[in-house]
Amino acid sequence: MDEPNRKAAARVRLVDVARAAGVSKTTVSDALNGAGRLPDATREHVRQVARRLGYRPNATARRLRAGRSRLLGLAAREFVEHPWFYTELAYFARLTAATTRAGMTHGYGVVLLPTTGPDDYWTDLPLDGVFVVDPVEGDPLVGDFLAAGVAVVSDRRAVAGTPWPWVDFDYGAALRGVLDHLEEGGARRVAAVGAPTTACYHRDSVQAYLDWNAERGRDPLLAQLDGPGFEPTLAAVESLLSDPEPPDALVVLVEISPSLLLDRIRKLGRSVPGDLLLVCATEDPTAPFTDPPVSTLSFLPVETADIAVGMLVDLIEGRGVAGGRLLQARFDVRASSDPRSVPGRAAGFPGRRPRSSSR
Repeated sequence: MDEPNRKAAARVRLVDVARAAGVSKTTVSDALNGAGRLPDATREHVRQVARRLGYRPNATARRLRAGRSRLLGLAAREFVEHPWFYTELAYFARLTAATTRAGMTHGYGVVLLPTTGPDDYWTDLPLDGVFVVDPVEGDPLVGDFLAAGVAVVSDRRAVAGTPWPWVDFDYGAALRGVLDHLEEGGARRVAAVGAPTTACYHRDSVQAYLDWNAERGRDPLLAQLDGPGFEPTLAAVESLLSDPEPPDALVVLVEISPSLLLDRIRKLGRSVPGDLLLVCATEDPTAPFTDPPVSTLSFLPVETADIAVGMLVDLIEGRGVAGGRLLQARFDVRASSDPRSVPGRAAGFPGRRPRSSSR
């Protein structure tokens, strides 16, 4: 028997719980769903038997009986090999809050899906639709939900070849806009901190950085993180700035606290923007208020969530959605990457602020 059939055969059924508990299937159903008029002792007995047997209600059947669950799923697909809490990072925190708010506006709750789980975990959840953020290449999560007939909104690569709508950015063009800005400010050795995940954001951004340097005949100075977190990011920055040929500009593509980053750079004896022009891809709200204020590249988590939830609700409620939405990242130029704030570094700098980064 192959693996899928073994899993199906091992699944505990409602009738199995009824036999083990010595009651009818109706009693089991009422006990587990909080329905009917049952003695508390009977209800608790059935629940204990169900837990002992590992019984899980069939989410699809429940959804069919109830019409809709009015639940949407949100999945962040960076670092899928790590069981980490993505809401600890500013971008995902804002995206989660915005998705929840948009869902509630439409009368839907939002369930946060973990980055890792059993093979059959995802489609057992009673979800009407799912918003999958930063999918990995050939993302199995997207494929599982599409195969189960659950409405999905993700980026255009994840749903390519399907009729499902998408919301996306041109990540490579956004980063090129940042790199061009730094070059216009006089930077000739731009370092970057990225992540070697297969999430489309990181893959496309890192490739754009490598291509941009190759076009200019420059050696890239790239540090890639093995996992999420502020301390690995700060360690990577310290390594880059300790290079025998240190950079004169730095782009941090992973979420970081701007104040912590500036503090680490100062401890290394470098000044921003005097010695080092700095841009961070972050949604940290403190960026405009640090000393100096930090230039940021934003991928618009609030706008993205509003559009994605609106698309999901239209699909679920039968209104249909055609095509997708390609959004433009926002690049807010502040003093950390503006050489005009440092005497002697302003020559030839056009000083665009803020601007759209996608072309």
